[in-house]
Amino acid sequence: MQLPQPKDAKHKAWLYRILSSFYDDAHLSSILYFKGGTCAAMLGILDRFSVDLDFDFVGKEKDLDATRKRMESIFSDLGLEIKDKSRRIPQYFLRYPSGDGERNTLKIDVSFPHPKSNKYEARRFSEIDRIITCQTSETMFANKLVALMDRYDKKKSIAGRDVYDIHHFFESGLRYDADVIKERTGGSVRMFFKKLIVFIDKHVTDELISQDMNVLLSYAKFRIIRKTLRQETLMYLKDELARIQSSE
Repeated sequence: MQLPQPKDAKHKAWLYRILSSFYDDAHLSSILYFKGGTCAAMLGILDRFSVDLDFDFVGKEKDLDATRKRMESIFSDLGLEIKDKSRRIPQYFLRYPSGDGERNTLKIDVSFPHPKSNKYEARRFSEIDRIITCQTSETMFANKLVALMDRYDKKKSIAGRDVYDIHHFFESGLRYDADVIKERTGGSVRMFFKKLIVFIDKHVTDELISQDMNVLLSYAKFRIIRKTLRQETLMYLKDELARIQSSE
């Protein structure tokens, strides 16, 4: 996973310590499937920094308490402070030791229930020398496409990194899992892309993208992409919509 600044190395180290501890635990490794930006960045699918850890919980509801206890035991062993947590699912905001002005908080988010159409595979994460079950790249791409509007519907917020990731997935020639989009949106893929194009055109600005991405990319990369990201993403989406329409 690439670092935009040297000072981000400490945050990356904490992400990797937690992840290694989770997948050294027999219970957690069987029930938490890795996903999201950090997963994609560690696999080399994304070329940006990522600050959180995201998982799909694939067990039964009765297993949530045991999972929460195992996670909190690991946090304690690592010397992490729980700043806040959800009572419903294992979701945490953690604080780690840091110097003045340094990043010192990370979020762990566990999704339950997860889309039934999500697909997973075992992959080797070379930076921590672990085999981890995680979402396939097609599943990651589909969930990232849906996340942009879903985040707005639920929290009235827009993450510039969602736009960047969509752009990067398209530019890398990756495909998305259409079944995930259909399940999460309850409609056709064609209608979804129509709505996403309108949403980005109406709500996403270059300024919004810049505010989110300037801490996740090196300055050189950020300077190149910030003025073209929105329009190029719309171009990719319109091209994909045209492809879908021509195949129907």
